[in-house]
Amino acid sequence: MTNGKVKVWDKGVRIFHWSLVTLFTLSYFTGDEIEEVHVYSGYTIIALLVFRILWGFVGTQHARFSDFVRGPAAVIDYLKQMKVGNPPHYLGHNPAGGAMIVALLISLSLTTFTGLKAYAEEGHGPLAAIDISLVTPAYAHDDDDEDKAMGGKKKKKEDEFWKEVHDVMGNITLTLVFLHILGVIVSSKLEGQNLARAMLTGEKELPPSD
Repeated sequence: MTNGKVKVWDKGVRIFHWSLVTLFTLSYFTGDEIEEVHVYSGYTIIALLVFRILWGFVGTQHARFSDFVRGPAAVIDYLKQMKVGNPPHYLGHNPAGGAMIVALLISLSLTTFTGLKAYAEEGHGPLAAIDISLVTPAYAHDDDDEDKAMGGKKKKKEDEFWKEVHDVMGNITLTLVFLHILGVIVSSKLEGQNLARAMLTGEKELPPSD
């Protein structure tokens, strides 16, 4: 601790955070327009998610899930105290912030999985050889013209299904991102420090009472 500041976020957490910000923005705005960029940014996001989940168990103190994942009662209580402008101070993520981190990790995982499945329906990616059919049953007689036609319709519906779910998950994730940003702004004001800058430097200011 130096000059009233304490190191909270390690390099791994900070690199993960800002890399994810950049890659999600890139992925969201490329979409079908620049498919190759969208796909490879998605692969990189998957790698980041794997790292963050593992780091949540073996990383530094404030990076671990055990440090910031709390039950619904703690989250609700924190939000109530936040509403009246007097929330308790946390060096790491507060209960509401911790809940948002978990929600974002889940949402991003579902977004990337559905993206992989949509890509697989085009015959590409690691899931291309795995059959996860959620629309209609498979057809057994490919040599029959009618069955082939129905199989083609089934394939098209499956493709459209995964693309639609992927788009929905992307928009849900974007909504969570905006809520996260709003939470950071409000918390920064209540705590009297720039939390976005803290995620850049890794340091947070201690309150006078500490």
